[in-house]
Amino acid sequence: MNKEVAELALNDFESIWGDKYPIVIHSWWRKWDNLSVYFRFHEALRKVIYTTNAIEAVHRQFRKLTKADIPNDNSLLKLLYLSIQNASKKWTMPIQNWNLTLSQLAIFFESRLEGVLKLLSYKYGALR
Repeated sequence: MNKEVAELALNDFESIWGDKYPIVIHSWWRKWDNLSVYFRFHEALRKVIYTTNAIEAVHRQFRKLTKADIPNDNSLLKLLYLSIQNASKKWTMPIQNWNLTLSQLAIFFESRLEGVLKLLSYKYGALR
């Protein structure tokens, strides 16, 4: 999908649901310039952006943990930190097309990835 196809789909959506949800539709059109930046990225990178399963799993874990009485903010931070450490042990599935995704990230955000890429290169020897 590209930006033009997405705009057509949003028009179709508006024609069906615009009367029922005018505020939502208006908000999307008002912020379309920001939302449509997504379509500048390669499809592999877009998939990484919109795939939120790992994030949702972490949030679900956080919600379970924070239902209990927690005495102070420091205790909460420690609890959340340990939760992330524990959850990260389960993150074993590689990201599909990671090399392509990483190269796209390096193109779009070249100065922001230099330190991370050096760290990964040092830690793992070479990026695969």
